[in-house]
Amino acid sequence: MTRPSLSLRIAAALAVIFGLATVFSGARALFGGVDMGQVVPFVLWFNFLAGFVYVLAGVGLWLGSARGRWLALALAVATVLVFLLFLWHVWQGGAHESRTMAAMTLRSGFWVVVAALAAKVGR
Repeated sequence: MTRPSLSLRIAAALAVIFGLATVFSGARALFGGVDMGQVVPFVLWFNFLAGFVYVLAGVGLWLGSARGRWLALALAVATVLVFLLFLWHVWQGGAHESRTMAAMTLRSGFWVVVAALAAKVGR
């Protein structure tokens, strides 16, 4: 294990908080009967399930484990790919909520930055 930098520990803590919030909001949208508007089901399900992985990645990064670094990279790649699929859906005229665009931009940017920080520490 490599000792994580302060910036990576902050990112790890944010990942855990972000993950818990994602699981909570996703569960409300999927199972709580809350009308979220014109959600895109594959994006909603991905984000809900990824929230659990956010928590695992955050804990791993906090501990300085290689698994945490790999999870951060996998989350960055997977989130960007789902975002691209979402953009394709929008471009094809699919119904969506504009807040999903902002949320996916935030999620993609967050995980790309975290993965880059984790890679820097891992070297």
